[in-house]
Amino acid sequence: MKRNSFVLVSLFVSSFVFLLACTKIDTTTLGSELIPPVDNIHTFQAVLDVTSDNLTWVDSTAVVASDDLPVGYTNDPEFGQTNANLYFSISAPAYKVYPFGKKDSVAADSIILSLAYKGSYGDTNLIQRFRVFEISQTSGFNDTTFYRLNQTDFATTGSELGNKNVDITKLNDSSQVVTGKDTGKVINVVRIPLSLAFANRLLNYDTVFSSTTGGYYSDSLFKTLFRGFAIQADQVGNALSYFNVSAATTKLVMYYHYKSKPDSTLATEFLHAPGGLTNSLGVSGVVKRTPGGGWNTYLTNSNPSDDLLYIPSSPGSYGLLKIPGLDTMTNKVIHLAELILPKVPSTDEDKFTPQAQLFLDMINNTGDSAFSIQNDFVISNLGGSNLAQFGGALLKHEGSLDYRFNISRHVQGIVTRHEPNFRFRVYAPLETNIYYLPPGTTFNRRNVGRINLPIIPKVGFGRVVLGGGANTNPANKLRLRIVYSLI
Repeated sequence: MKRNSFVLVSLFVSSFVFLLACTKIDTTTLGSELIPPVDNIHTFQAVLDVTSDNLTWVDSTAVVASDDLPVGYTNDPEFGQTNANLYFSISAPAYKVYPFGKKDSVAADSIILSLAYKGSYGDTNLIQRFRVFEISQTSGFNDTTFYRLNQTDFATTGSELGNKNVDITKLNDSSQVVTGKDTGKVINVVRIPLSLAFANRLLNYDTVFSSTTGGYYSDSLFKTLFRGFAIQADQVGNALSYFNVSAATTKLVMYYHYKSKPDSTLATEFLHAPGGLTNSLGVSGVVKRTPGGGWNTYLTNSNPSDDLLYIPSSPGSYGLLKIPGLDTMTNKVIHLAELILPKVPSTDEDKFTPQAQLFLDMINNTGDSAFSIQNDFVISNLGGSNLAQFGGALLKHEGSLDYRFNISRHVQGIVTRHEPNFRFRVYAPLETNIYYLPPGTTFNRRNVGRINLPIIPKVGFGRVVLGGGANTNPANKLRLRIVYSLI
């Protein structure tokens, strides 16, 4: 399962085949360089106030094995602490066969858990410490469930299997791996030595059950003996390191020899999904946030009109936006309506960098349903979207960095067709699941389906402080800028 396409549920997009041409007034087919200049004779500009509030968002996004998932600990002065642990299962290279050849004469040399490194976030100059445990058989962890970001940590059993201090800055350097007389090099891999006691467990699994239902008879039986690994980080360092369990370099490697040939070394690999098979399940990334600094202050201030918005990448919170001035705006031709969210300086933003992309949608008055912004955010019948034109990328405008969303057609629908003026939600999800409103001339929430839309590349990667609607600095004030003509 990959996050590079849209999943449409009971949604027949092809039946709508871009009804934008039927929209009463086309406001966004013009490029930004063709928008008429404001001359106060034919074309005017209005800037509407936006109220903004920081609210907690419980992210129930399901993670899959193809996701890059974090392990680590951060203590961000603006956003507080984050703890991230990783859980995943492994499988034997084959079943109905003993994976180490001659069972009666085999002896373990060492056993290594190899993790495919996929990047980091935070202060990478500090050492991290990773510990490996065994997931308990009574934890409820399995390979048939999609686990979500709000999942609690799984119970472990027994003593620690192994640990390692990790210098993130060295992971992109090649390291040498020796197997007997063979020498190779690996890059972007964390190799954690595990105990020989655990290696001997794997060697002896064949004798746990009868000869017809041994530990290597089937994958389901193997997992009754070993449920999987828990990778946990000490509260040292100040970064999240990302790993991919479905990558070829994530594996458990047993090094062993035959007693009759003590100088020879062989290796057997256990993978998450061996033999080229794809298994999206059997993995969980648990990310826990403990709000601190300004983020905690603004989440708990009970003020519905904040002057700053704190947006962490999921899991975390969102900004709730209202634009009451749209309710009283009279009918006019909307050439451009852009929501401007300025980035403001924050402590340690050189280490904890902002997201490259945010997302904007609408929520209903009860807050239990979210919708795409009709006619502005559009999905084609081939599955692609106009996200780049819709906006939300962090870009420099007139010397300052901000996020901008083009909601021109939405505003046109409000002032011309008196469509509802919903509240907006701005946030940075790994993937959002919202009701998609196809393009058209009539606002209609009936018979719509949900879409899964990927936004940020990694869980917890990025955070930003934005100017809110109550900010007293005009340059840092969240606002809606409208360029229009009179009818």
